Formats: sequence, structure tokens, C-alpha cells
Amino acid sequence: MATPQLSPGVLTREVDLTVGRAENVLDNIGAIAGPFEIGPIDEATDITTENQLINTFGKPIGTDAQYEYWMSASSFLTYGGVLKVVRTDDDQLNTANGNRSHDSVDSSLKIKNYDDYVANYAGVGQTYGYAAKTPGSWANQLKVCSIDNFADQTIGIGTTSGVSVGMGVTVSLTDQVVAGSGDTSNFTGYLKGIITGMGLTTIDVKIINRVTTAGVSTAITYAQGDQARSIIAGNNVSIINSSAVGIATFATVGGNYVKDWYDQQTLGLTNSTVYWKSLSPRPYTSQWAEDRSAKNDGIHVVVVDDDGTVTGIQGNILEKSLNLSKAKDAVSSENAPQKIFYKDYIALYSKYVYTGDDPSDGSDGSVAASDFSSAYTPITTASGGWNRDAQGITFAVIGNTTYTLTGGQDYSATGGYAATLGNLITSYNLFKNKDEVAVDYLIGGPGLTDKAQSQAKANRLISIAGERKDCMAVISPHRADVVNITNTTTQTDNIIKFFSSLSSSSYAVFDTGYKYTYDRFNNQFRFIPTNGDVAGLMVRTSVNSYPWFSPAGQQRGILNNAIKLAYNPDKAQRDQLYPLRINSIVNQPGTGIMLFGDKTGLGYASAFDRINVRRLFLTIEQALQKAAEAQLFELNDQVTRANFVNIVEPYLRDVEAKRGLYGFLVICDETNNTPDVIDNNEFRADIFLKPAKSINYVTLTFVATRTGVSFEEVAGRV
Repeated sequence: MATPQLSPGVLTREVDLTVGRAENVLDNIGAIAGPFEIGPIDEATDITTENQLINTFGKPIGTDAQYEYWMSASSFLTYGGVLKVVRTDDDQLNTANGNRSHDSVDSSLKIKNYDDYVANYAGVGQTYGYAAKTPGSWANQLKVCSIDNFADQTIGIGTTSGVSVGMGVTVSLTDQVVAGSGDTSNFTGYLKGIITGMGLTTIDVKIINRVTTAGVSTAITYAQGDQARSIIAGNNVSIINSSAVGIATFATVGGNYVKDWYDQQTLGLTNSTVYWKSLSPRPYTSQWAEDRSAKNDGIHVVVVDDDGTVTGIQGNILEKSLNLSKAKDAVSSENAPQKIFYKDYIALYSKYVYTGDDPSDGSDGSVAASDFSSAYTPITTASGGWNRDAQGITFAVIGNTTYTLTGGQDYSATGGYAATLGNLITSYNLFKNKDEVAVDYLIGGPGLTDKAQSQAKANRLISIAGERKDCMAVISPHRADVVNITNTTTQTDNIIKFFSSLSSSSYAVFDTGYKYTYDRFNNQFRFIPTNGDVAGLMVRTSVNSYPWFSPAGQQRGILNNAIKLAYNPDKAQRDQLYPLRINSIVNQPGTGIMLFGDKTGLGYASAFDRINVRRLFLTIEQALQKAAEAQLFELNDQVTRANFVNIVEPYLRDVEAKRGLYGFLVICDETNNTPDVIDNNEFRADIFLKPAKSINYVTLTFVATRTGVSFEEVAGRV
């Protein structure tokens, strides 16, 4: 009721009858699972192009069991749909991995996907240092090279007898220039450092402090060429043990030398020599760490195809992750709020590897330096370990390291790529819940070696589609029933027997096809199942026409990239197959290879035994479901019911105008929303549809008449 007005005026009211809308929501999304060469295990990945399929899941392998899956996926993509691809698991699959010592590999390691990594393999104390992103042999011999700010300079001291890592170093300075804020001053005193590595006649030195003659100590960061921060020829170098006892003094003259440590470092490759300095300047302490009085958190990580297994190019640098941090809370000041903790960053952005055990867990004997006093006591890896917040930490340094990944294994020890029925079903079960994942077509791909298992797989896909009630399972015959069999009668009988055991469902489509197509990756022609094509034809029909048009025939049913068929049924054989809900794939001279039937897998006569009708209802049901969801928690009264009808009827009129319906009726009023219904918090709408029917049978009657006969006399009599 309108609010009564107590004085003259104009009252403005608004009534919203626009809540909700109906629109087509068919997304043309296919789904397939199989034993792909690379890629995450049991995780659906959206693929839109063949190149993306290659980059994510590899290329087709020479074995039937594998290339049929890959080429079925590729065939579907040629029609324009989105494909959710799942790489199926196998007991033999292992992940290539490596550690710093190179003395062992975790032969049982299998990291399935990112979620599996986060849940089970990302914590401290893992058995591996770096591991491949996905299981398989593809990553064997990949090398992961890393470097941090292990040392500032390498100096020659003639002999390292009696010298050890962790001893202190002092270097006297006289009247050296110190860079300041816009001015310069002369400095006399000494530098304090620590030995982080050594050779026979050299030591690697990390410079920590600058100390005046008055004893004022200033923490510094090495800067190449800055004489107040670096050792130069002619400086006196003294080495001091942990008890502050001097053990030797050397002058860096004559045959001894001073070199920048980082400039001398190369990636630990077998087949090429690459200097780190050619890739990036040395890693630095991040601004995040500096702001928190932390040091030495910077690290570079590079992945290299050392032997050319991945790219075919030896020494090819696959990716560079530069200036990451050892601090788990580190965030980039240049690209905030991006996290730069090396484990998190690599897990999210590396295409090739995950990180495992922290190299600084104390077992490697490396050291890091701190502001030590007169006793040159280094901070060990135990107290400077990685994977901690940056506050006040001087992170352990490990220097230049190389990890070689090994132990990756494919679907069988002999290199096969056959997936088991159980693992395939596990993969397809990822698509069970329509509330979690959108799918329009479940693509069967090839069957298994055993026919009964092929039938079991097909029935599971049909079951999933029936449970979801928003998609269709597309199934081709068992390979051995049609390929390399020359007798078409035998092929026909085999196909009938195969499909006779499959469940009756309007959410399934059966075809007879194995098409002959070119595999450019292995340079040969192959037979592959056509279920990817049939699903693709439905995609193309949706895009170019509407979902309620049949995807069969000359107008919309021509297959892509088909040269010939393993089985090309004639009219008599098609007459056998079609009543048994099997759609023939035929090679029609002058037209091409096409889908020549539009039946669903429903085993009895019904409007839903046609593909176009089933897809019409799928489209309308999904569209109106969205419209109905907008009515939830509204009041069940005339306004809400009228609003819903005003949404539904224009949508259905549009479908009718586009030839999807012969007519419709929408009832949503007090006749079906009775007091009992309302009291039960329900809302009901009855929608009656007359679906348009596709033409399956054409009769042309040609009548010959005598010359003198009028057509009106004989019309309607034959």
C-alpha cells in the first residue's frame, strides 16, 4: 500500500521488477584425462590452444595409449572450445630431484601438483633440495644453479696452511677515501672480515665492518671499487683465529692477487661455461632485510637445460629468478606487495621446479658473518638459517651451488604411457561436482587395451554426466573393434556389442569413428577416436548457430583434419546402428567426413533421444536456474512471481524466434504456489516446452503421369 500523504504533494515510488535475468550459460568446455608426458597430476588445467597443450602437457608420444589421448584433446581444440585437461596418475611416476651433495636422490618422490606440494612437500627438512615441477623423466639432468653473497673478494695469500673457514681477517687502510653523502673524507683504520671459503693459495673473504683507529665500528656492505670497503693490492692482510690470536700476516703483492669473487663464478654446467655476472649483478641484501637490520638474504636461482633434453639446446637457460630472499616474510619494495621469499616465489612462478630442503640446515658447514667482537666467532648456519623472518637475522651464505635433477620416471619403468582404469576414473571424478567445476562435454578419448575396461570407463563417464545433468559424455568404440579390421560386417557387429553394454542415458553420445590424421610431431599418420571431434562439432554448432541445432550433417557435421576412416558404414549398416543409438561417422564423396546421426545414448523413444533436444534443455535449464537463484529469499507473492515470469517468457520467446521451440507455456501463480507450498518456503514454476525436432528422415516421391493428366487430379493420391 502506498504511504498516505498528509498534505498536498507528489509521492514517488519504485518497484524493482528486474531482479534476475536469463541468458545462455553454455560455455563450451570439454574435459579429458589421460597419460600425458608432463604436467600436474590429477589437477584440471584450462587449455585453449594446441601450443598451450604442448607447453603444459608435452607432445604426443609414439605409443597408441598416449598419442590417442593427446590427439583427441588437440582435435577438440580445433573447433574453438576450452578444454580442461587432467594428467592421470600412475604408480611408476616419480619426480626428478636433487640435493647439494649429489650423493643421493629421493627415488620415491612424487609431487603431483601445487596443492600437493604445499600440503606435503614444502616444509623444512625435505629429502630434496630442488625437484621438478611435474613427475616424469622429462626433467632428468635439468640443473638448478643458485648463488648468494657468499664472499666479497678472493685474495691470494701464498699458502692456506693453518688457515680455516670461519677465521677472521683484518686489512689495514691508510688515508682511504670514504664515500659520504655528497662529500668525501679520508679514513685510516682497518676492515674486519671473515673467511667463507678457501683454496690452496686463496681465501674467499666477506667484509663486515670498518673500524677507525679510535675503535668506532661501522657495519658496511661490500662495493666493488670502493677502496674503503674492499681489499686492494698492497694492503696488509692479517688472519686471526677464534681466540683473537693472529696466525699469519700477508701482503697482497707480487704473485698474489685480489679479485671480485662474484665475477669469477660460473654456473656448474657440463656442456658450456656461463658466468653469473653475464646474467645479473651479484645478489644484494633486500631493502626489506635492510629495514629490519638483516643481512645476506639475496639469492639468484637459474634453471638450465644442461644436456638439451627439454629444448634440444645444450646449456639453454630456461628461466632466471633473480634477487629473491631467504627471509620468509620478505616483500619486494619495487613491486609490492609481491612476496620474494625464494620458496614461495619459485613455487608460484617457476615453470620447472619446486624448492625443498633449506640448503642452510646446518649440515653443509657453511658460515655467515656477523658483527663479531675481538673474537672472530662466525654465525653458523644453525643460527643464520633460511626460512625465517628477517628481523635481525644475518642469513647463512652457501655460495655458488648446482643441483642436478635425476630419478624422474614415466608411466612404467620401460617408458610406456598406459594409464590404468582406476587412475583414469580417479581423474575423471574430478569433474563430478558441477558446483565446483563447469563442464559441457566429457570426452572419452581412447579406451583401454581390455574391452571390458573400455566399457567400464565409458560407463563411468556416462554416470558422471547423468549425475551432473548439465553435460554430455562422448564415447567412441573400442580401438581393436574397428582399426585394422577389413571386414565391415565384423566391425559393425563389434561396435554393436561394445555399445550394447553401455548405460542408457540422454547425457551420452555414441559414435563409430576412428579417423586417420597426421601427427606432425612423429611424422606419421595415425588413427584416433573421433569423440573429441564430435564434442567439437557441438562446440562449433553453439558458436556458429545455437545449441539446439543438430551438430550432424553437411551444414554443421564436417570433421576437421580427417583423411579417411577406419570404419565407413554403408546405408544398411547405418540402419543397423542407428536404432541402437549409435551415430555413424561417414565419408561421403564430394562432401567429406561427417557425423551422420544425432541420437543420444537413451535406450528408448523420447524427445530426449536427440542431441539437439537434450542440448536445448541443457541450455534452457541452466539459463533459467540462474534466473531462479535470484528469487531465493524473496517473498513468495504476486510481485515475485510476476517478476520471474517476466524474465522467463522473453527468454523463451527469443529461443522460439531462433528456432529452438515450437511453443511454450509458463505457469507461476497461485495455482502452483498454493498456501501449502508457500508455507513450506517453496517457489514453483511449471515450464512447458515444445522442442523443435531435427529432420532425420527425408522421403522424396517422384510421380510420373500421362501427358493429359491434371496434377490436381493425382495430387494427394500417391
